[in-house]
Order: sequence, then structure tokens, then C-alpha cells
Amino acid sequence: MVADIGTRDAGQSRGEKGEPFGDELGAVAHEWWRPLAILLASRLTVLAMVGVAGVALRRPVSSILVGWDAKWYLMIASKGYVHHIPNLGTAARNQCDLGFFPLLPLLIRFIHVVTGFAWSTSGFIAVSCTGITASLALWWMLRDRFALGATARGLGLILLSPCALALSYVYSEGMILTGVALSLFLLGRKRWLLAGLAASLATAADPVGCAAILPCALAAYFAIRDDREWKSLLAPVASLIGVTSFFGYLWIHAGSPLTWFDAQRAGWQGGFYGLGVPNAIWSVMAHGFHNVNPPVKVASFLIAIWLIVRFVKVAVPPTWRAYVYGVLAFGLLSPIIGITPRILLRDGPLLGTVGATLDRFRYLLVLAVSIFSLCALTILASTPKWTP
Repeated sequence: MVADIGTRDAGQSRGEKGEPFGDELGAVAHEWWRPLAILLASRLTVLAMVGVAGVALRRPVSSILVGWDAKWYLMIASKGYVHHIPNLGTAARNQCDLGFFPLLPLLIRFIHVVTGFAWSTSGFIAVSCTGITASLALWWMLRDRFALGATARGLGLILLSPCALALSYVYSEGMILTGVALSLFLLGRKRWLLAGLAASLATAADPVGCAAILPCALAAYFAIRDDREWKSLLAPVASLIGVTSFFGYLWIHAGSPLTWFDAQRAGWQGGFYGLGVPNAIWSVMAHGFHNVNPPVKVASFLIAIWLIVRFVKVAVPPTWRAYVYGVLAFGLLSPIIGITPRILLRDGPLLGTVGATLDRFRYLLVLAVSIFSLCALTILASTPKWTP
């Protein structure tokens, strides 16, 4: 195992060293400005690139930030879910809002009702808030395992990763990362119910967020096996609240608890499971770079391999590993998506751990490539050429 640069006693957390929970909060409270400064750098980078694209395309910045998946979230917030999946002959025409999870639309709707602001403005407020909570939660999670400088490097690699633009779009990534980071931190403290409830935020925000169930289940298994701590089952049970509530609602609203799966298959995820990565590789071999999406997926897949090679050498809790591998499994099993920059962003503990344990030279090199990729993909996402 390689030495963990900047780790605290070979990856030992404050909780494992016996520090009281309240003292842990106080120990990092004065550092709040650091994650927010990194978030600000990320947000300004994205907005600058969106501004450049907006000038070139003669489009308002706001219209770019509510494109792609954002339009579905705003549609759900303003009108609610439709009752059935269209059957109009093609996947593109069969797409509907039943293929999206509800937590972000619920937050947008709440902000709209309270403030009276326009739907898009309410969406921007929502993702601004979740971006802040994600930055603070990720900092807290990483700071618990790494020294100050290493934590800053780890968070920098997450918030300046190639798809960090999703934190500025009206997307659910901020919610996913907030829930996951808090859950992993709380699992280390054996705060079972709170950890499960935090994970349920992720499971209500996005299907990939359901990977947060795995660390809750694993932590409960170890707690029962080693200490007969049966109340640890609160964590995996509570983590299911988000996704099961959504599927239960769909059962009542649309007639089947499997409506989300049916909507995805009808509009986006047709084909055999597990072909996302092979199809991307084949497309690049057959057609080169004619379509930007497959090369980006292939590059992301190769980057994921490199990240995992680094990650497995670092002493982190098994719960972190369960989540990291679970997110990658979602991408690998997809018939269409594969491994993308957005999948890697949702795998915050993976990026954060690698960033925290790289030496200074390698970190600066990786960060420079990451920021360049973020700028390029942000501009491409402003056009029909690349789907974020």
C-alpha cells in the first residue's frame, strides 16, 4: 500500500480517535470559507465559459443553464409528473418526465411557492444552495480523514472536475453529493439513523444516488457482526426512504412502481444492459471523433481505471469503497450511459481521495488537465454536440 500523503494516522478519523462529536464540528467550523472559495472558483470558471458560449451562439446564459436535463426538472416542478409514458414510435418522442427523480423538483417548487420567483430563478437558487451544502459536506467528509492541505486538494479535484458544470446547471448533483458525503461521515460516527436519512436524500435525487444504500448496508453488517449492534439496521432502512417513497408515489400516480424503469427504457436506456462502455469504444473505433459523446465516454472510462488504481492503494473506510464501486457499477451496467464525466463527479469520494493523496506535482498536472477539460466541456454542453 502506498503512503497516504496528508492522511491523518493512516486514514484514522477524528471519531475513531475518540474526539466528541461536538468538538469535531467546532474543529472544522472555522474552515468554512475554504470549501466555499473552491466552489466559487468552480462556479466562476463555468459561468465564464458559458458566457463565452452565449456570446458566440447569441444565447442568454440562463437559457444554457436550463438546458438538457434541467428542462425536465423544471417541468416536473411547475407541472408535476405526467400519468403515462408516451408511445409515439421513437425513443426521442417517448421521453417523458417520469424518468427523473423528484427531490430537486420538490425543492424548486418549495422555493417558488415561498418566494414567488420564476421557475428558472427558483431552480438557480436551489442549485446554488445545494452547491454550497455539497461543498461543505464533502469538505467535512474529507477533512475527517485527511490533513488540511490534502483536503483542499481533494475538494479541488471534485469541484473542478470535467463535469463540475453540473453544479451550476439546474441538475441534482449537489443534492447527491450532499447526502452521500454526510452519510459517509455519519456512518463513521455510528450515527445510524442520521446516516440513513442523509443517504435517503441521495436516493430521492437520482438513481445513481441509490449507491448510497450500499455503504449503509455494509456498515450495518460490520456493526452486527462485530458488536451485535442491531440498531445499525436503521441506516440501510432509512436510506431506502427516498427511493421507495418515489416508487410508491409512481405506483399510485402512474399505475406501477416500475414506472421509472419503464420510462427510462422507453425514452433513454433502450438496448442490452452493460453495453454503454463497449458501444462507446466501438463507436470511436468505427467513426473516430465525428460524434463527441463516445470519445468523452471512452476517456472517462480510462480515467476511471487510473483513479481506481490510485484509490485502492489508499486506506479509506470500506463504506467509502462500497459507494465508489457502486457508482461505477451503475455506469458500467447502463445500456447507453457507460462511464461519463457526470458519473465521475457523482463519485465524489473517489475523486476526493485521489486528489488528496497525489503529490504536489502530479496534483497540479491533473488539476490543470481537469480545468481545461471543464472549460472545453462547458462550451460543448452549450451546443448540441455534447450531452452533459
